[in-house]
Amino acid sequence: MRSWILAGATLLAACNAAPSVDNQQALVNESENARAQAPQAVELKAPDGVTVYGAYYPAIAPRALILLFHQAGSSSAEYADIAPRLQREGFASLAIDQRVGGDLYGANRTMAGYRGKTDYLGALPDLEAALAWGKARGLPIVLWGSSYSASLVFLLANAADAKGSVRAVVAFSPGEYFNDKKMVEAAAAKVTVPVFVTSASTMEEEAEAKAIISATPSTDRQQYVPRTGIHGSSTLNPAKNPGGADENWKAVLAFLKRVFP
Repeated sequence: MRSWILAGATLLAACNAAPSVDNQQALVNESENARAQAPQAVELKAPDGVTVYGAYYPAIAPRALILLFHQAGSSSAEYADIAPRLQREGFASLAIDQRVGGDLYGANRTMAGYRGKTDYLGALPDLEAALAWGKARGLPIVLWGSSYSASLVFLLANAADAKGSVRAVVAFSPGEYFNDKKMVEAAAAKVTVPVFVTSASTMEEEAEAKAIISATPSTDRQQYVPRTGIHGSSTLNPAKNPGGADENWKAVLAFLKRVFP
């Protein structure tokens, strides 16, 4: 009987033993990686002096840096679930609060301290500030826009500062949202880097997206027409688009990983 008791005690002690050195190191590495990829608050200065707030999501050995721009009525929080997914796929990203937005997903800190003009084109300096910040990181840059900012990224891609740094454009629901109803198409006609365009599952948005991407001279351009899509980057949010988010993610990631293997 005593031998059985001793054997049981030995087994219990083994089960309760401290993790092995290898397991401890794995836990330390996992913790360090989590800290290294935690979102970081960022403050930028737009060319006109406006303070632009954002969140940087670093990645370990990133394939590229994606600049994430939100839709009207929104903020950088539009990407609170999207940016971490991009991190896991090897992409660092910066999401900013533009001066044209709102609290659809969370507070817009840039708007809180801004009292100037708030038309869509007026937000372009905020995107320019993000591009300048991104260039300093020394990584290939992807411009990613949602709704009105999906149109602005075509204008931004033509900026002198974008040449050689911007390697791809991703546009969710672009359209001719400005007074000049050919402005975006004209800007797209000068974009030669790889372009991915998608839209909501409506004839109107699909037609607008087609007109814009058809204008690009890029030899690597893709219009993805989703079976279930909603307006802007929200099409990737399962809470907003439960029937199509997963499939739409696959299309976006396939494009990004092909351009940045």
